[in-house]
Amino acid sequence: MLIAILVAAGLWAGYWVVGSRGVKSDYSDWFDARRAEGWSADYSDLAVRGFPNRFDTTFTDLVLADPTTGWAWQAPFFQVFRLSYKPNHVIAIWPDQQLIATPGDKFDLSSARMQASLVTDPKSNLTLNRANLVADTLQIAQRGHDATTMTALHAAVQRQVGETALYRVALAADDLAPSSRFRTLVQSDGLPRTLSAFSADLQVGFDRPWDLSAIEQSRPQPRRIDVKLAEAKWGDLELALAGELDIDDQGRPKGRLTVKARNWREMLNMAVAAEAISQGFADQLESGLNLIAGLAGNPKTLDIPLDFRRDLVFLGPVPIGAAPLLRLR
Repeated sequence: MLIAILVAAGLWAGYWVVGSRGVKSDYSDWFDARRAEGWSADYSDLAVRGFPNRFDTTFTDLVLADPTTGWAWQAPFFQVFRLSYKPNHVIAIWPDQQLIATPGDKFDLSSARMQASLVTDPKSNLTLNRANLVADTLQIAQRGHDATTMTALHAAVQRQVGETALYRVALAADDLAPSSRFRTLVQSDGLPRTLSAFSADLQVGFDRPWDLSAIEQSRPQPRRIDVKLAEAKWGDLELALAGELDIDDQGRPKGRLTVKARNWREMLNMAVAAEAISQGFADQLESGLNLIAGLAGNPKTLDIPLDFRRDLVFLGPVPIGAAPLLRLR
């Protein structure tokens, strides 16, 4: 029995050594492939530990930048933990401080904890099956400005049973506090510092599954969005959305969203203050919305459908603006 135990332990140790070298080689090859494509893809150290049951990989001084999309990420470290006997289950851990650059700006992220659990399909190109992310005391600051903060962020994604590229997505932020710059911009005097609710529950169908190619090549594009409920509550202001949109190859939506807004006039004034819409357009919109709200019996609350067609957004038969292009860069 002792000999059998020793042999089994030796075989397992050998498996872990071979496996850890394979994991390290796979990561190194992936970074080499990105650099060959013109990326900035660097780290100062790549270490694999976790014997005997895990492959715990730590990247130090990590930098990833895709010149094609203009997205970049920089972190002092990043950890990926995988069970040696269940390699399709991954735990990711982010540092307290990191930098994300988009085509338009740069953002500093800080958190007390940020980690995710991700399960992929076995023997696939890391095709996403489900994932959960939790971040505590999260702060997101645009470079040169103060931060938008929240005490916690929860996000979950799960591919629907029997579907290849249909995902259920849930998102919730606790005690979301807009930055003082945003509050000043929208003239939010009298509103509390934090929102009492900020959440979304939706299903999104993509043109292909989310897998490793979403990082290496291009992002899967949405083809259908079913908003079960998205809502935000900020003091006496309440906004909720529900509905379904189909999206063509160009990112143009078609369908209907039902919008419910409480104290909508204040929201309209905030949009004008933020220069999201012009004062003239806001006046025209307010005239029509006044009539609709009055017919519904509550002048402070709107419950209206918005139709998306012909690249426009319609309120009844009246176009009120251009429809947004829903494409992921």
